[in-house]
Amino acid sequence: MAENDDDKPRAVAVALAYDGSPAPPKVVASGHGAMAEQILALAFANGVRVREDADLAEILASVDVDTEIPLEAFAAVAEILAYVYRANGRWPGDLGS
Repeated sequence: MAENDDDKPRAVAVALAYDGSPAPPKVVASGHGAMAEQILALAFANGVRVREDADLAEILASVDVDTEIPLEAFAAVAEILAYVYRANGRWPGDLGS
């Protein structure tokens, strides 16, 4: 008997874009299953830092692509962005590389 794939949680991935402006980050890609795997593969291939947070991913996956993140996600996303900027040694608007 084959294993039932319906019992496995489906992967979810969401990509955000933030340009350092006063506007909130936007969801620029979102997907479940194979689409999530493609989003993650592109991120890894391009050196994009990835953060695993299933609850936040589910909240952001419910947002339409090219839409600002919802208010309830602001604190979590701000924390993630601060981590990424510190890890990269750059902040939005920095002129250095």
